[in-house]
Amino acid sequence: MATLKSVKKTGSINVQGTDVNLTVTVVQGVGSRNDISVPGNGEGYQIINATKGWDFMPFMGQASPEEVSADKLKASQGLLDLQGLLFNYKEKGSQIELLGKENVEGAEAYKLKLTNKLGVVSTLFIDTKTNYLVRSITTAKGANGDENTEVTYSDFKKTDEGYVFPFSQAIDRGTIIFSAIETNKPVDEKI
Repeated sequence: MATLKSVKKTGSINVQGTDVNLTVTVVQGVGSRNDISVPGNGEGYQIINATKGWDFMPFMGQASPEEVSADKLKASQGLLDLQGLLFNYKEKGSQIELLGKENVEGAEAYKLKLTNKLGVVSTLFIDTKTNYLVRSITTAKGANGDENTEVTYSDFKKTDEGYVFPFSQAIDRGTIIFSAIETNKPVDEKI
């Protein structure tokens, strides 16, 4: 995992009958950029780095890019960690507590509570047979108090470089299906 320096994922999600194209580009510890293309409604993006973040979603009524709130930036810092919340968690200043086991999508999973150094709490579900992360629930402060972001991961595949990724991620708006995932390719950090 320590050799994972960049990831580029290309995929789509169907939102209310419209296929929305996504490209997610992350450079370990530097920045994350999500490019979103809605046919007939334009293109937008979300950019997060260690100190700031910006959203531009014209299809959601935004006329120009807007800086994200401090709470959203804090909650999004995990996006910069390609190696995962569990990899070297002590060195990252996180604490983990085993909460037992729970059934996730018909499989037994270890339930872990991870609190990072910024105080963001994630509940992680690790399949007891594969040791893959199959669900995460992150709790962060939002405009209306604490908000949970839940993701269920499936369709795990190994890339040509030997990394295993979930090619399917179910979120509240639908399921993201990635058609391609590239690792450790050069990324222009200006993006």
